[in-house]
Amino acid sequence: MDPEVLEDERTSKRQTRYGAAILKDPSDPYYALLKEFSDVVSDDPPSVLPPDRGVRHEIDLVPGTKYCTTRQWPLPKEQVDVIDAFFAAKHAAGMVRESKSPHSSPTFCVRKPNGKWRMVHAFNKLNAATIPASTPIPRKDVQNNMAGCTIFSALDMVDGYYQLLMRESDIPLTAVSTPSGMLWEWLVMPQGPSNAPATFNRLVTQLFRPMRQFVQTYFDDIFVHS
Repeated sequence: MDPEVLEDERTSKRQTRYGAAILKDPSDPYYALLKEFSDVVSDDPPSVLPPDRGVRHEIDLVPGTKYCTTRQWPLPKEQVDVIDAFFAAKHAAGMVRESKSPHSSPTFCVRKPNGKWRMVHAFNKLNAATIPASTPIPRKDVQNNMAGCTIFSALDMVDGYYQLLMRESDIPLTAVSTPSGMLWEWLVMPQGPSNAPATFNRLVTQLFRPMRQFVQTYFDDIFVHS
């Protein structure tokens, strides 16, 4: 995004936001910097299966659970087309594959504030049968660790869940149906499982632990301070 300057009543504070849009303007003073690191400021998330980063999403079911299945309901054609295009792209990237799983959760869309569609999987039955994770959730008082600093950088991940692999044995549990009659299963962590935030936070914490003196993390938000 273009630089933005905010003023308050007491002091002058400058908040500058930079993103992939700068890569379209070679005259921008920060063009060279963002060009060098264009792989981390892209508007488009990686379209390949991610590497094994040491943490995989695991789904442990309550003992005695059999099948978590909910019938897919009809949707308007516009949503059906969006869903089919979404899974076609994810299949081409190797993130999903056709499934024969006895489990199945329906898929639908909700409209985002920007007018685009958000993909939603109704994992209600799966989540109800999932043993809750005990991974510590980050506290908002991580701000205290940034006290005394004057320069801050906030980084927000794009589609971070899709950068984390599923445990192989749990892939059939992620099976989702579509209105066009397809059944897909996720090889990466989908959005919707109840323990997904805890798994993602565990990965982010592990990756940035060596830099914790100047990097704070809160799920998919990363704060660098000095």
